[in-house]
Amino acid sequence: MKKVIFVINFVLVLSCKNSKKELSEASVFKAEKTIENVSNEKPRNEIKNIDYSTYYKEAQQYCKRNNLNQDTFFLIDLGVHSGLKRFFVYDFKENKVSKAYMVSHGCGDNSWGATMSKDNAPISNEFDSHCSSVGKFIILDRGVSQWGIKVNYVLQGKDKTNSHARSRAIVLHSWDAISSQEVYPQGTPEGWGCPAVSNESMREIDKLLKENKKVLMWIIKS
Repeated sequence: MKKVIFVINFVLVLSCKNSKKELSEASVFKAEKTIENVSNEKPRNEIKNIDYSTYYKEAQQYCKRNNLNQDTFFLIDLGVHSGLKRFFVYDFKENKVSKAYMVSHGCGDNSWGATMSKDNAPISNEFDSHCSSVGKFIILDRGVSQWGIKVNYVLQGKDKTNSHARSRAIVLHSWDAISSQEVYPQGTPEGWGCPAVSNESMREIDKLLKENKKVLMWIIKS
């Protein structure tokens, strides 16, 4: 009788061990499948695939008509998730995007420095709105900033949608909180309406703007 009980207990223990092993293997398989699913997701730069060719053509015509820089211009698309690169430097001569950067937008009614509107940037031209404005801007004087690498550029709004840019002190500058690399699905910290880039990006942009005057910056929300 004792032998029978021992055998039964042994079988039960062995069965439990096997069940735990099977459960563990199932968990590992599930985790592996999760990782596999993540790795098979669409590349971040294809999440919002937009053809900007019409903007490039219109920008070139605008620069010619208004005697602006005809070598390069900047296009910022605030319709793209803020965790993705959406600040494009376009080379008119080469007919291609030469650089792409991360850039912040205004927080609006949300908390400064948060990322609450990462996939839907609030837009406004109103004072104290803490929003970014869309439209064409001319990049003017280089100045001193309290942010990032301490350099900023004055922006002159040329449309009804951004006519208060200078009065609102909307400038191009860098910010320590901005990453140089994409952070999607996280967002980029939001300020009070200025297009802010990383320090590393600003050093490159600053060098470009020292060599190119009266550059057009066109901010859109696709």
